[in-house]
Amino acid sequence: MAKHVVVGAGPVGTATALLLAERGDDVLIATRSCSGPVHRAIQRVGADASDADRMAELSAGAVAVYNCANAAYHRWPTDLPPIARGLLMAAERSGAVLVTTSNLYGYGPVSGPMTEDLPLAAQGPKGRTRAQLWLDVLAAHDAGRVRATEVRASDYVGHGAESHLGARVVPRLLRGRSVTVLKSADTPHTWTAVDDVARLLVTVATDERAWGRPWHVPSNPPRSQREAIGDLSRVAGFDPVQVNEHPAVLLRAMGLFNPLMRELPEVAYQLQSPFVLDSTAAQDTFDLKPTPWDDVLAEVVSGYRSQA
Repeated sequence: MAKHVVVGAGPVGTATALLLAERGDDVLIATRSCSGPVHRAIQRVGADASDADRMAELSAGAVAVYNCANAAYHRWPTDLPPIARGLLMAAERSGAVLVTTSNLYGYGPVSGPMTEDLPLAAQGPKGRTRAQLWLDVLAAHDAGRVRATEVRASDYVGHGAESHLGARVVPRLLRGRSVTVLKSADTPHTWTAVDDVARLLVTVATDERAWGRPWHVPSNPPRSQREAIGDLSRVAGFDPVQVNEHPAVLLRAMGLFNPLMRELPEVAYQLQSPFVLDSTAAQDTFDLKPTPWDDVLAEVVSGYRSQA
């Protein structure tokens, strides 16, 4: 059994740990709270990911370290860099491959489908933070200090994931009630299944072709929020519910009191303009395909129904 270290027990960290455990690997999952999935092949450990010494100790003998940690949305610029530095140093010391979970923020606004060779041209603090984290890792890789790669996903879809197709939508939809989304409800948007993120993370960790560059997670063709909510309704066995948009003035007012809402103007382009991920490279290189769209949505609906 190979040893793998997963940092973070959110939806992606949990899915990654379970995928590794189910295939027979020895998994250590590290979080501040010592949380994570219960499985005979998973050891849950309490640790601060920014503590390079502690993480190097935990990573000794590991094949790979998976950075699946996240932070409060409004605290990315302050909270994510120390975690990334700690895990980079731990990977250097232990010799484990460093695999980072990331997103598309680093590109900033774009005029077409996003591919991995686009420049990291984000202007906002969250996007610049994501871009710099990768540039730091890439510099260490190019200097021969570490073997590393990064996996980039669009907005997650999956039960338990913080998503525009999650807790603010599905419970209301299952009661047949209208839903309200951020503008625009009708622009094309890529959604990435949590399980597909985990599958690519595990794949690139042990494939030398993957190291030294980023990869986009295999994802289904784009669907607007209105289309995706209609798809959820259909899979749940209902007629489509009414989809409304939050008034801009309300969002500005909410931003006065809610730190999350204050962050939205920086990334408004992701919903107001087409936001389309091109995952051709990963699909062709590793022979991976996205989970069928209806299967993804059925898992979401089932999860919320069981929770209710």
